[in-house]
This record gives sequence, C-alpha cells and structure tokens, in this order.
Amino acid sequence: MLKSLSSLRVVARISVVFVMLACVCSGSFAQEIDSSSMPEPEVITSGAMPGAPPSDAIILFDGKDMSQWLDKDGGPAKWEVKNGIVTVNKTGDITSKQEFGDLQLHAEWATPAEVKGEGQGRGNSGIYFQGRYEVQVLDSYNSKTYVHGQAASIYKQHPPLVNASRKPGEWQVYDIVFRAPEFDASGNVTKRATFTVFHNGVLVQDHVEVLGTTSHEGAPKYTKHPEKQPLKIQDHGNPTRFRNIWVRPLN
Repeated sequence: MLKSLSSLRVVARISVVFVMLACVCSGSFAQEIDSSSMPEPEVITSGAMPGAPPSDAIILFDGKDMSQWLDKDGGPAKWEVKNGIVTVNKTGDITSKQEFGDLQLHAEWATPAEVKGEGQGRGNSGIYFQGRYEVQVLDSYNSKTYVHGQAASIYKQHPPLVNASRKPGEWQVYDIVFRAPEFDASGNVTKRATFTVFHNGVLVQDHVEVLGTTSHEGAPKYTKHPEKQPLKIQDHGNPTRFRNIWVRPLN
C-alpha cells in the first residue's frame, strides 16, 4: 500500500511538471504585450522593381549627374557620368554632400569586364560609411587576395561569410545596414558600429562589430567623431562603375 502511494506521488509530481512546461510553452505565464504605446509604422511605398528606391529614400545617384557628391577638395565631383552610370576616373575620392548616422544603403557596382591585374588591383574601390568604415568593392571572382580584403569584406577586419561575387563586368548589388558607433564625453567608444551586408541578395556580414576606423596597416581603433558624417566612395585607380545609389536614414 505504501509503495503504491509513493508511486502515485511521483506520478503526480511528474504530471505537475509537464503541466507547467505546457503552460510555459503555450505562453500562459507570459504577460500579454500592450501595443497601445507603440507608434504606428509610417506608411511608405516600396520600389516597383527590385533595387528601386522606396518612397522615403534619399537618392544619391540616379544616373543623371553627380550633384549629390563632392570631390576631395570640396568642389563638384568629377567622375564621368554616361548612360546612367558613373565611372571612377582617377580624379580622387568623392564624398556625399549630406551627412548620415545609422542608415540603409543600396548601391550597384561593376568591375571592368576586361581583367587586368590581380588581387587588390582588380576593380578596387570601396564605400566608406561616415567617411571611415569601409565595405570593400573588388573583383573577387576567381581571384585571390587576403580574405578580409575581398569583395564585401569589412576591410581588414571581417571577411564575408561567403564569396557571392559575379563575373567581371556584371552588375553586383550591395544592400547594407550600418549602425553608427557611440562615444562618451571623454571620447571613449561606448557602442561599436555594426554592419549587416547582403551581396547579390546573399547575407555575407551578419551584424558584425566594427573594430575601429578602416586602416590599410596597423590595428583599427576608434577616434571620436560627429554623430553624422558623409559617405565616401574610393578612387583606387580602377575604372569601377556605379549606378542606382540611395539611402534611408534609420532614426
């Protein structure tokens, strides 16, 4: 009789545990989320075609002119615009007139169809967020270089998860979410910058932390800077082409 009672108690306890687990899994013990204080999402219109800018985008290059960009000396950008495409032409880096913090960026680019050089000499350029944190642009199709310097790398910091590069001359697409760093009053970084990068629709950087300002040599490090800074596109001496560049500031 005592053994039977003991067995019943064990079974009862096990049953209670299963009931509790079932309640947790079903959310019975969780508090319902109140949406009354949540702001209503803004209504926007997405682009009609893949890559087309949504209604709230800031257009930085629409194929007509370089009116949204400056040259290295602060004058009008001198890169060549033809047939809706702008081509790097050895007149120096360009920077956006507008300054940005957190943002979503869309840019389409193509390296020269005629392959010349190897590694970092093939279609080299780069997009610098806040003028200092670089996502590499490079012909990395059947081409070897240091892994954190190939296309879609956070230059000299994070190689891409995979190499999603298309053939030389073919158009490639970057969709990038950048979160700016934060600093305290003394200039110490309190929150590192992050990148999420899609290359030709493939996730290649998954919310990676930026270790500091992009540097070709030496360890990256942070230096305090304003909350918003211009974008920069690099002139590395190769005739890399760009089109359809737009951003969405993320508040």
